[in-house]
Amino acid sequence: RGRRCGERLRDATCLSRSIDWISKRSKHVNNEYTARSLRWFEEVWNQRRTETIDEFLTADSIAETEDGVLRGPDEFKKQVHAPMLDAFPDLHVDVEGTVTEDDSVVIRWKATGTHQGDGLGIKATGRPIVIRGITWHRFRDDKLVGGGDYWSQESLKRQLQDTPQ
Repeated sequence: RGRRCGERLRDATCLSRSIDWISKRSKHVNNEYTARSLRWFEEVWNQRRTETIDEFLTADSIAETEDGVLRGPDEFKKQVHAPMLDAFPDLHVDVEGTVTEDDSVVIRWKATGTHQGDGLGIKATGRPIVIRGITWHRFRDDKLVGGGDYWSQESLKRQLQDTPQ
């Protein structure tokens, strides 16, 4: 008697209340993390706001790429963000879907743009591109602490080749 629910989880009523509380809490967290991922794509890629990169990433945040692991906002800006926007100054990313579980969000996206710069080490071709991919974000508190992008760099190279295939 008089003990709180947390001290007697074997009681079916208390267990049910605890499951409801956890379910409501995880839905809130999932929606919050999904909203943060959507904000990342809109602000970082479509609005070109580098301050959002600094806000979301810590010095210990890691990004898994085809070229290896990047750590922190400076490496991300220098090795991913700046080269992509230099190569495709009109780059636009549309989020096509998300799946959220616990502290992770998986985002399916489509990027379009025109190859107008040499940022990727390929002389500008003026060709339009369409690439599709998946990004995985992992959050801790309000920070993006880990993730990766998974898309076909070969498909991009084929679209930029001098001769159509």
